[in-house]
Amino acid sequence: MKYDVVIVGGGAAGSVLASRLAANANTSVLLLEAGPDYPDPANLPDEIKFGHTRFAEAPDSEHNWALRGTITEEQGEIHVAQGKVIGGGSSINGQAMQRGFPEDFDAWSSMGNHEWSYAKILPYFRKSEQDLDIRDDFHGTDGPMPVRRRQSGPMPDIQKAFHEACLQEGYGATEDTNGPNPSGIGVSPSNNLDGVRMSAAMTYLGPMRHCLNLTVRGGVSVRKVLFQDLKAVGVEAESGGEVFTVEADRVVLSSGAIKSPHLLMLSGIGPQDQLQEFDIPLVHELPGVGQSLWNHLSAQVAFKVKNGATLVGDVDAVHFSLHYTSQGSSEANDMLLRTSSVVDERVEKVPGLRTMYLAGGVSPEEMGRISCTLGLPEGSGYVKLASADASEQPSFNYCFLQHPNDIRRVREGVRMSVKLLESDPYKDVADYRIQPTDEVLSDDDALDLWIRQTVGTARHVSGTCKMGPDSDPMAVVDQYCRVKGVERLWVVDASVMPRVPRSGGCHATVLMIAERAADWIGAS
Repeated sequence: MKYDVVIVGGGAAGSVLASRLAANANTSVLLLEAGPDYPDPANLPDEIKFGHTRFAEAPDSEHNWALRGTITEEQGEIHVAQGKVIGGGSSINGQAMQRGFPEDFDAWSSMGNHEWSYAKILPYFRKSEQDLDIRDDFHGTDGPMPVRRRQSGPMPDIQKAFHEACLQEGYGATEDTNGPNPSGIGVSPSNNLDGVRMSAAMTYLGPMRHCLNLTVRGGVSVRKVLFQDLKAVGVEAESGGEVFTVEADRVVLSSGAIKSPHLLMLSGIGPQDQLQEFDIPLVHELPGVGQSLWNHLSAQVAFKVKNGATLVGDVDAVHFSLHYTSQGSSEANDMLLRTSSVVDERVEKVPGLRTMYLAGGVSPEEMGRISCTLGLPEGSGYVKLASADASEQPSFNYCFLQHPNDIRRVREGVRMSVKLLESDPYKDVADYRIQPTDEVLSDDDALDLWIRQTVGTARHVSGTCKMGPDSDPMAVVDQYCRVKGVERLWVVDASVMPRVPRSGGCHATVLMIAERAADWIGAS
């Protein structure tokens, strides 16, 4: 059977696209997902359904790819959890619904992507969300994805101390970190409802599964895109040991910022030298495929909490974020501080999953942390081929902290976190600081090394198929998400971001990107 549209990847972007495109009864849509599909919400595994766990991030979970990637030279390769399940990252993430900031999208526009100015993308943020707290021109009320922030449960002691310490240091309070003025300390928006992780598969895809023109298949790994005369005509896929082809009028890659460039290269689109190295026939040379890998890093200040101080609350407990501007920065709100417990309920804490915890003999259940996130990194990494075999993961390196301004800002943020921890609001909460030690803090070189050895990473990988005008030789797609140099092929996911949003989260922005692109693909 030939489909009008085949979408490769059933993650956040793929779920949005499938839902919106299938709304046209005259468009046949096939959504292919490598991981398992759970069409009945009642059969969702607990690690997917409940948002307070991180079991799905573990290397032995069937719901993530368990990739290995280099974070810093000092740490080498670490486990990188990328969703391998219907809903993708939205089915295993921390449910942050923090948008990118207005300045992020105006910056995208200034790079030659005028369709992505804040004024033009705001309607698509609104279209994607059902904001349960705020009703104004900046928020949607009838979209698929719920957003909440003004939770009513008891405030954990570490959150209360962090909030008060930030105010005491002179940072302002913001009622809406997704609004036009997000600077300051405010409650982090979330898409967790009553403890349930509201994934894109649940909110977007679920209500459309009855449509006869929508087919969703899990357990299908796409090996490459098929071309005829520089026109995408379908994909080659494998399931259960069987290799088969799917014909389509339009092909959309929504496999994420690691897998989408990987698929392009396996299909003959990318840097010519890499394709030649692995004897992959060149379809079209695009040197930017796999380059410009952006991600958020996070350095952790760990402390022991005093007996009786609470680390976490119930499902209604608040979580605060502080967006601030680093010293001397020309970019507003380029940094982010948050506080949280160190671990969840797992017996095994999965070392290296996000960060290397240096407990100093303290039980993880007695530890809190203040996380310093670099919102706007200046250094970027890459994804490269490791084999012509689609079943072998690509090689990738975040190249964290190689830019001098990046390490400078993180160093400043760590010391700022220590200062907060030593303020009066923490006197009944924090027993003592575990890491970094005073000795490390007193010396810039020692602190820089400690940061490189312990820094963690978020799942905010982006930029590897970045959008841009023809004047940008590293652009992979145009501003309409069409792959340059070929026809009928799109990339729609975090990989098209020309720069990662400074918010410390990407999920809400990915939903917006897919909403925006669905209009163009549907009209093509």
